[in-house]
Amino acid sequence: MIYYLLYPLKDLVSPFNVFRYISFRAAMAAVTAFLICMVIGPWIITFLDRKGIREDTSKSDSEELKNLHDHKSRVPTMGGLIILAAILGASILWGRLDNTFIQLGLLCTLGFGFVGCVDDLIKLKYVDEHGLSVRRKFLLQLVLSAALSLAIFHLLVKASGPESLKLYFPFFKDLVLDLSLLGGAGAFLVTLLMIVGFSNAVNLTDGLDGLAAGCVLIASAAMAIVCYLVGRVDSAAYLNLVYVRDSSELTIFCTAIAGAATGFLWFNCHPARVFMGDTGSLALGALLGFIAVASKQELMLVIIGGVFVIEVLSVVLQVASFRLRRGKRIFLIAPLHHHFQFKGDHETKVTVRFWIIAGILAVVGLATLKLR
Repeated sequence: MIYYLLYPLKDLVSPFNVFRYISFRAAMAAVTAFLICMVIGPWIITFLDRKGIREDTSKSDSEELKNLHDHKSRVPTMGGLIILAAILGASILWGRLDNTFIQLGLLCTLGFGFVGCVDDLIKLKYVDEHGLSVRRKFLLQLVLSAALSLAIFHLLVKASGPESLKLYFPFFKDLVLDLSLLGGAGAFLVTLLMIVGFSNAVNLTDGLDGLAAGCVLIASAAMAIVCYLVGRVDSAAYLNLVYVRDSSELTIFCTAIAGAATGFLWFNCHPARVFMGDTGSLALGALLGFIAVASKQELMLVIIGGVFVIEVLSVVLQVASFRLRRGKRIFLIAPLHHHFQFKGDHETKVTVRFWIIAGILAVVGLATLKLR
C-alpha cells in the first residue's frame, strides 16, 4: 500500500525512489510486523486472559506431561491472532498488492488462521473435546490446500513454464524429478503435501515456550533469502536456480513472518505470557509450505525447516513402533521435544538447542545453493 502511495512521487521527492527496492521494503516489513506485535500484543493478551481463553493442560494423555506443564494452565492461548495481524498488516503495507504471490499468501494466512481459530475455540467451549476432530481438521486443510495448489500451479506455469513441473534436489546439480510425466498431478500432490505437511509439522512443534516461534523465525528468514534470489534473473541464472517471475515479492512476506515471530517471541519466551495455539501454528506452517512451493524450493524447505520434519518423523516412528512392535516405544514420548523433557532437560535448554539445530540446518540449506 505504501508503495502505491509514495513511489509515484519519486520524481518530486527523490528519496521515495527507495520504495522500488525489494530489500528496503522487506526490511521495513520485518520492522513493521515486530512493532505491530509490540503494540497490539499486550492488549490481545489482556483480552484473552479476561475472557478466560487459557491453555488447557488437563487434556494431555500423559500424567507426567500434565505435571510438567500444569503451571501453563493459567497462560492465555490463541495468541496466534497477534502473529496473523502482524503478518497481514506488514504485508499489506509494504507489499505490492497487485502481485498474485502476495494475494495468495494473504489468502493462505486468513484461511489456515481461520481453521486454527475454529479449532482453538472448540477446545475452549467443549472441555472434554480436543478441538476439531482429526478427520475434520485434515479435511479443511486439504480443501484449503487444494485450492491454493491449483492457483499456485497455474501461476507457476505462467511464471516459469515447464520448469514449474520439475522437482529439484539440493546438493545434486543434475538430479531433477520431472513431475510432468504424471500430467501435472504430481506437481499438484507435491504442493498439497508441502502445505498440509508443514502446517501440521509446525503445529506439532508448538509445545514448549518459544520453540515453534523461534524455529519459524529462522526458517522464514532463510526462505526470504531464497525468494529474493529466485525472483531475480541474474542471481537465479548464476546459482542455476529456477527463475520464477515476480516471486521476489514473497521476500516481503517472509520478512513479515520473521518480524511477527520475533515480536511474538517477546511474549512467548520462557516463562510464556501467551501461546500461539492452532490459530498461529497451522497458519505459519502452511505459509512456509506455500512459500517453498511458490519459489520452487520444496526440498530446500525440508532442510531449512528440518526441525519441523524431525518432529513429525518422531511422531510417525513412535506410532509405527507402538503398533508394529506390540506397544514398544522408541522415544519416552513424542513429539521429540517432550522426549528430552522426560529425560530431565529443562524446557529452555531444549528450546535453545532446537533453535541452534534450526540455525545450522538453515545455513546448510542456503549453502546448497552454490552446489547446483
